[in-house]
Amino acid sequence: MPRKLDLPTCEKCEARLCSIFDELNPEEVQLVAGHKTGNLYKKGQNVFYEGTRPAGLYCLNSGKAKVYKLDAYGKEQIVRLAKAGDVLGYRSLISGELYASFAAALEDSLVCFIPKDVFFKLIQNNPEMSMKVIRLLSQELKVAETRLVDMAQKPVRERLAETLLILEEFYGLSDDGETLDIHLTREDIANIVGTATESVIRYLSEFKQEKIIEIRGRKIKITNNPALVKTANVYD
Repeated sequence: MPRKLDLPTCEKCEARLCSIFDELNPEEVQLVAGHKTGNLYKKGQNVFYEGTRPAGLYCLNSGKAKVYKLDAYGKEQIVRLAKAGDVLGYRSLISGELYASFAAALEDSLVCFIPKDVFFKLIQNNPEMSMKVIRLLSQELKVAETRLVDMAQKPVRERLAETLLILEEFYGLSDDGETLDIHLTREDIANIVGTATESVIRYLSEFKQEKIIEIRGRKIKITNNPALVKTANVYD
């Protein structure tokens, strides 16, 4: 079980300032602070499980997480990634349904939990926050539609290249300005792309031979961004 620990105060929380909670007034911040709890989830540990009922909202204070589903054979498909400031489980909470997916930490992560009644009170009384939630839901729908089209039309090589670009945009780069600031297993990358791990290994090796990327363990350095964009077949 995740262990409880002292949480950062909401007033000084840097993650809150890049989340749906950045528009809260001082009284609303105190409301959240007075009711929230939190846990440290170790790498690979589940935050919530498919088929369980939401009791509140999860907000990532630090670390990285994934939202994923399992098919009939137990194969994982990653449907969403999360970083500090992102919220987890909001769609099922708002719809009143059971969780339709799992969420797990990609690295050791500090996650705050805000009870359901507090979250609904905030979105009912704070129009700015309500609009942020609506935009979040709209963005998730757009991403799902794009993924559906890509899975149907794009070959694996293009999808892998696009995934690397998405990881660069979402998590950023390390201090060297080239290495992705997220270290995923080949299986995790395959579960994002929607293909076999062996295919990811093969195409990453091709990208390396073409001097598009460099690989050191789980670290991936993008050395030729224009070539990666061309390979992904994506354009502004």
